[in-house]
Formats: sequence, structure tokens, C-alpha cells
Amino acid sequence: MTATARPAVTAAMRAAFDRHLGDADEDGAVALVLGLLERGIAAEDIMLGLIAPAQDEVGRRWARNEWSVALEHAATHVSERALAALATAVRRPPVLPGSVVVACPDGEWHTLPARIVAEVLRLRGLHVTFLGAHVPTAHLISYLHQHGPDLVALSCMLPVRLPRVCRTIESCRLAGVPVLAGGTGFGPDGVWARALGADLYASGAVEAADVVLGQWPPRLTGTVASERLGTDEHARLTDRRADLLGRMGDELRRRFPPMRDYTERQHEATLEDLAFLLDFLSAAVFVGDARLLTSYLDFTVGVLASRDVPPETLDLALSALPGPLHDLPRSLEVLAAGRRRLAERGFTYPD
Repeated sequence: MTATARPAVTAAMRAAFDRHLGDADEDGAVALVLGLLERGIAAEDIMLGLIAPAQDEVGRRWARNEWSVALEHAATHVSERALAALATAVRRPPVLPGSVVVACPDGEWHTLPARIVAEVLRLRGLHVTFLGAHVPTAHLISYLHQHGPDLVALSCMLPVRLPRVCRTIESCRLAGVPVLAGGTGFGPDGVWARALGADLYASGAVEAADVVLGQWPPRLTGTVASERLGTDEHARLTDRRADLLGRMGDELRRRFPPMRDYTERQHEATLEDLAFLLDFLSAAVFVGDARLLTSYLDFTVGVLASRDVPPETLDLALSALPGPLHDLPRSLEVLAAGRRRLAERGFTYPD
């Protein structure tokens, strides 16, 4: 006798779910995932094989300028509703002792990956409390003292948040609660999670479940690579942020003629982009790894090109910084690495 193969998510199912996201069809998406569950497809497979990759494609569509921010937000809401309906349909009591708190730290608003981790851990038999997006560190620590969980799982999708996340990890560990770090924000193979003192790291929901259950209950084992962290320079960059943004904007207005005809909204959007660029530079200085900035530049080159903005303007904006950063050696090293990366890809702004 041979075992019957478990039904799996197919490309047609993915296409149907994608259509519901594109139409902001909440009811259709919920009906689809619950129908798949009734057909015998495992809830974890639906979460990881349907909802998660569909949401990844939502992000790519925004980056390619195929979808507006409004469409991206609407689609994300539909994914969240579908996940919530699925989780409710398969809710079961925990069978393992102890508990886990899953949260997005201060400044992190991307909740769907964290919610998927929470639901997979629940499916594996753990008691899980999901605290949601942008949980201030003080409130998280208060919760830990009140409820005494065995583990905090922190999800960070954007490495620009790492300086804040570092304080959160440190505070959790001082409260005696180990930290599992996860999400793309912690860098390739979680290199920055370990530098910030996380006790455990997982690249995704399945690995998170395997890591947690393989070491349950978890222990405090992480150490902060304090000699690597550029906390002093990061603080000085933060103090100079307004001046640096002004210099970058002035350089663009002076040397990039199309900007002179921008509307007020275009000017605001440009300043927002410059602020994000500077924040990535600051975060790279904080963790002591230029890859944090260069990977962001690689991504942003594609985003700008899809919006008919010359990627060379990134180099132009960064060219305004060596002077005011002359007394910050680590910042200059990271900045130089970023500009070299743009030059290697042929995106140097002409003099």
C-alpha cells in the first residue's frame, strides 16, 4: 500500500489568488483559501505556498511601478484578511509548554511575515501571542515582565530599522527573555541579527519553527558585537541629518535640471527618497557593513528606472556628502563603497 500524496498549491491557485489581490477582492480571497483548506491542502502550505509568495509579488509590482502605493496597500490588506480567516479556521489549543511573543519592533510596519511566523508556530503546537506592528520597546518590555514568555520573535524587513532593533534586542535579553530574529532586514544569513546579539535567527517561518522546537525552551546565548557597531558615528549622523538632507537636495537642484520643473509633490517625494537613502547609509554605518547600503542602491536603481528617473541621480545625491562627513571615517568608507557600486553598474553622474 502506498501513501496518498497530500494535495498541493498549484500555479492555477496562485493565479486565482493574485487576481483577488489585484481586484482588492477580500471576500474572494477568503473563500479561496478556505476552499483549499476544505480540499485537504494543509494550512501551512496555503500560508507559505500561496499567501506569502503572492505578497512577495505585490512588492515586486510596486517596485516595477505597475502598482501604486494604494493598490499595494489594498492587496496587502486582502492577504492579511485571508491569513486571518485561515488561522481562525484551523485554530487549535497549544500542546507544548511555554509561550512565544511575536512582534514587529519600533518602526517596523510590515506585519504579514511576522503573522505567518506566528501562525506556523501555533500550528506546530506552541502558545503564541502576536503583538503586531511598531511595538515600542518600553511597551514590549512591560508586556514581557507581565506575562513571562519563553521567547520573543522579532521580525524586521527593512535593515534601516536595525539601530532601533538593537535596543529592543538588548532590552529583551536584559529582561531575561531570549530573542529569535527573522526577516530580510537582518541581512544575508542573518549576519546582522548575530551582530546585534540575537540568540536565534531564522530566515523564514519553517526555519523559525524548526529552530525554536529544536532548542525548546530557548536559552540566552547571544552576544553583542560591540566592537563592530558604529554607535558613535551613527549618533553623529543622526544629529546632522537635517543638514545632510539639505545638502543632497541642493546638489540635485543645482546639477539635475529636470528637478527645477518638479511639482511640489515631486519635490516632497524626492526629499522622502533622499531621507531614506541617508537612513540606509546611517544604518550601514551602525552595523559596520557597507553591504547594507550597496544592496539598497541595487534595489533602488531598478525602482528609479521603472519611474523614468535616471539612476545616476543616486550618485549625484551621494556626491554631496564627502565634505560634511570628512570627520567620520566609517561613514566615508561606507559612502565610498556605495559610490563604487554605482560606478561598477555604470551609474556615475557626469561632472
